[in-house]
Amino acid sequence: MRTFRDSLNKRLKDEGFRREYEAIQPEMDIIRAIVEARQSKHITQKELATRTGINQADISKLENGNRNPSLNMLKKLAAGLDMSLKIEFVPKVQA
Repeated sequence: MRTFRDSLNKRLKDEGFRREYEAIQPEMDIIRAIVEARQSKHITQKELATRTGINQADISKLENGNRNPSLNMLKKLAAGLDMSLKIEFVPKVQA
């Protein structure tokens, strides 16, 4: 049985796919960080919405990749999760 990782590794051999996949990684990293932080705190989207004043539907859209967050939204989410927001630039990995 083929795993997701096996399938992804095969698709990444295609240059066009690889470029597109790499292009969305920053957005995917943000989504993953928000979901993992919320789940680690055992907070529902509804509870996070109450804590932040952000509509629960907007949190859902964000977590599903259908909305890009503003910096202000990220700051509100971090505060609602009782966390600090840290954004950094890191050198690209040379292949």
